[in-house]
Amino acid sequence: MAINITRPRTKSHTPEEGVARRLLDSSAQLSYDPLTEVDWETPLDEDFHGASPEWSTLYGTPYWTELTEAQRKALTRQEAASVASTGIWFEMILQQMVLRDIYAKDPTDDTFQWALTEIADECRHSIMFARGAKKLGAPAYRPHRVAVELGRLFKTVAFGEAAYAAILVAEEVLDVMQRDWMRDERVVPFVRTINNIHVVEESRHMKFARDETRKHLARAGRLRRRIHALLIAVAAYVIVTSMVNRKVYANAGLDEERAIREAKANEHHASMMRSSCAGLMTFLDSVGLLTRPALFFYKRAHLI
Repeated sequence: MAINITRPRTKSHTPEEGVARRLLDSSAQLSYDPLTEVDWETPLDEDFHGASPEWSTLYGTPYWTELTEAQRKALTRQEAASVASTGIWFEMILQQMVLRDIYAKDPTDDTFQWALTEIADECRHSIMFARGAKKLGAPAYRPHRVAVELGRLFKTVAFGEAAYAAILVAEEVLDVMQRDWMRDERVVPFVRTINNIHVVEESRHMKFARDETRKHLARAGRLRRRIHALLIAVAAYVIVTSMVNRKVYANAGLDEERAIREAKANEHHASMMRSSCAGLMTFLDSVGLLTRPALFFYKRAHLI
């Protein structure tokens, strides 16, 4: 069920607030309630994939060619659930960074109200992802302990462009793959609905993150810019390398060690990641965040 909320206009707006006002208006016209939009009642149909097979970490490897179609579908369902779980982890980080950024600011500003709207979206998305992963028959996949602690540190120290650019990195990577999944009739219908909801609503979040990144960088000095460029790149590396938990292979009935070896060497998947991030890398370059140290981590994560 689309959520339609009318918000009153009460004052003139600065250019910065103009972006937030347009996002608020868009949210009022087109937002979704996953509890009613997603078909949670129909049992899982195991004749479907959980994600487009071309996005599987094993697609194109010798191991993939040996798998039965049922094994391939089981694997993509586990991988999709792992991506959803990673999404929940990062959305919790995102919400804390945004809340800290608007703490004690003017609540009548459109920017403040949009930030709360975004946080409300992320709360719904996290519940949606959690229910989706459970319906896919997956356990609670969590990032490695080191990634969890790095995330705890990042959400505590990141501010300004570091926070918003990291948000943008995570959302942009998910956006491209989910656009493929939501159109793919091989993917189980309820996952396609989840992806469609996320793509529609995250497009507004990405617009806000780009705008906030530019705004904060406009008053950042050279040293701060270089430090934050590296911090964003490290965050991107941790996020991307945490998307698919190593346990997905065993839970899909595969040889975990062999699957991990072939996934790490899978040039097809690396190419898919690079192509999905072309626009993101262009943006980061345009605002001066693709420094030499940052490029090291983006290349290691196959984002460039």
